[in-house]
Amino acid sequence: MRTFVIGDIHGGLLALEQVMKKANVTEKDTLLFLGDYVDGWSHSPQVIDYLMYLQSRQNCICIRGNHDQLALDWLEKRFENIDEEMWFKHGGQATVDAYAKVSAEKIEKHIAFLKSLKDYHLDEQNRLFVHAGFTNMNGVNYEYFPKLFYWDRTLWETALSLDENIKIDDAFYPKRLTLYKEIFIGHTPVTRIGQTIPIQKACVWNVDTGAAFKGPLTIMNVDTKEFWQSEPLNELYFEERGRN
Repeated sequence: MRTFVIGDIHGGLLALEQVMKKANVTEKDTLLFLGDYVDGWSHSPQVIDYLMYLQSRQNCICIRGNHDQLALDWLEKRFENIDEEMWFKHGGQATVDAYAKVSAEKIEKHIAFLKSLKDYHLDEQNRLFVHAGFTNMNGVNYEYFPKLFYWDRTLWETALSLDENIKIDDAFYPKRLTLYKEIFIGHTPVTRIGQTIPIQKACVWNVDTGAAFKGPLTIMNVDTKEFWQSEPLNELYFEERGRN
C-alpha cells in the first residue's frame, strides 16, 4: 500500500485521470488531496464526482481549499462571503458555467461533499497535510483563525525565505517549521518561483505545480517522493483559459 498526495486540481479532470493512470494508483493506496478541486477549467463538477467515487472505493482524504469554500458559499447562496468580481476572475466563472448544467439533486450531493472537507490531516508519522498553512506557533490544534488553513501564505513564504545555514535548534529558526516531520501544501503555485515540479523548503513540500494556469498536475508518493505529472493543463484544455 502506498500513500499519495495530489496538488491543486482546479477543475482539471483530464489531468487528474492522467496522473492516476501514470502512478498506477490502486484501491489499496491512500490518497490525500490538498484542496482546490474547483475554479479554473471546465470540469469542476466532474472532479467532485470523481473524488466522491474514490472515497467510496478506498482511503481518500480530501482537504478543504479556499476555492472549495468559495464555491460552497456560492452554491449555498452566501453571496456576502464572496467578492464575485475577484472570484470570477480567478476561476469562479468556469465553475458557475459548469454548474448551470448540473441537476439540483447532484448539486445537493456536492454541497454535502464540500461541507465534509477537512481543514487538515495529521498522520501517524507526524506529517501534516493542509491546503495553505497555519499561523499559530504551537501548531494546527491551536490555530485561532481556521480560515487560515486554506488562505495562509506566510508558512510557505517563511520556508522560502529561510536561510539554509540556520540550524533547526537555532533560536532564530522559525518554530512553525519544527513542529511536524513534514508539511505538504498546495495553494501557492511553485510556478511563482519559476518551477513546475514539487519543491521542498525546510520541512515544507509544495505540491501545487500550477495546474490552474499553464503547469501540470502532480501526484507524489509521500514516502519515496517519486512523482508523476500530467500534461500542462492549458494543452489539455486548449480551448479554455483556466485562470490565465
